[in-house]
Amino acid sequence: MAQMKIEDIRAMSADQMEDSILNLKKERFNLRFQRATGQLENTSRLKEARRDIARIKTIAAQQRAKKK
Repeated sequence: MAQMKIEDIRAMSADQMEDSILNLKKERFNLRFQRATGQLENTSRLKEARRDIARIKTIAAQQRAKKK
């Protein structure tokens, strides 16, 4: 999965954002496991997944703040 675009994230519903965060966390776990066993080829994907999670959480928080 490539880096997520902000426009794509803003178009998601709250449930879709939660699902996306969950999938990224699972992917990050698997990537960390691959790194520990020496099987990880694309080490930059760890950083991208972490930032994608943060990006989604930030946009979700902004959307919640607008609704209040």
